[in-house]
Amino acid sequence: MAYLRLIRYKNLLIIALFQILLRYWLILPILERHSIAPALSHLQFALVVLATLMLAAAGNVINDYFDIRIDTINRPDKVIIGRAIERRSALMLHVILTLTGVFVGLYIAFAFRKESYALLFIGVPFLLWYYSTYFKRQMLSGNIIVALLTALVAYLVVSVEFAALEMQTGRQIIETEACSRAWFYTTGFAAFAFISTLLREIIKDMEDTRGDREAGCRTMPIEIGATNCKIIVTLLTAFMLIVLWTSFGMFSWLQRVPYAAPYFALMLTMPSIYVAYATFKAQDARQFHHASSVCKLMMLFGILFILLLGSSI
Repeated sequence: MAYLRLIRYKNLLIIALFQILLRYWLILPILERHSIAPALSHLQFALVVLATLMLAAAGNVINDYFDIRIDTINRPDKVIIGRAIERRSALMLHVILTLTGVFVGLYIAFAFRKESYALLFIGVPFLLWYYSTYFKRQMLSGNIIVALLTALVAYLVVSVEFAALEMQTGRQIIETEACSRAWFYTTGFAAFAFISTLLREIIKDMEDTRGDREAGCRTMPIEIGATNCKIIVTLLTAFMLIVLWTSFGMFSWLQRVPYAAPYFALMLTMPSIYVAYATFKAQDARQFHHASSVCKLMMLFGILFILLLGSSI
């Protein structure tokens, strides 16, 4: 159980769910509507998910490895490395997960003749390493990196699908309406993932201020103060909701999605407002942790909207 907590298996399950829903409830229905047979096999897609999960798990392990001092201050009861798991064992697990993710990713790159995938799957572990050792301790840069990688989880699904189709049918598939719609819808979910993840990362920094300050970090709450961070969270939340409801008003196809309006109101808008309110009122780590947990739940609701959207395609 300690190893499952170390790799943050709940977060990994959400990543897998995100990618599975995007493919089977969004991209494949779009292809079916345009009478295009998918080129990516179930096994190949499973390898894409596997590579994503292995690299994400490796990032979680190395993050905890370098955060032992900070976590001992912020959440001493939840420290795993050095207690339930030896430091050397954790580092070995990181190496195994990273190599597995990279080699599976290189196979995907070779299978679809995409050198950019090879660079991606090799570059991400280096980025996660430097995030854990440097960027995480800097103001905003670490938050943005995590948010971008979360958005990349969505883009990888549509990119690999159309890379397979391009190999099978030729370059013209990129010019089709099916391709543009798939990328457009995926961009919407990637944007939501980016903003909601950025929100949660800022809230987590406020939760972890005590340990971060002791470790000499320069996170946003330390550099500009918790009050200014709360204002930023409120503004980001307002921006996200404005974009959400503006999109609903602009796109008639979105209005035709079954139960879209009540879903936006109950499952996205109300939790978002509550996150902003709870963050603004929070005074200690426990209260910030509560706001962060609700934000994570809101992110899950955003992912589950794929089920409603897919049913209307």
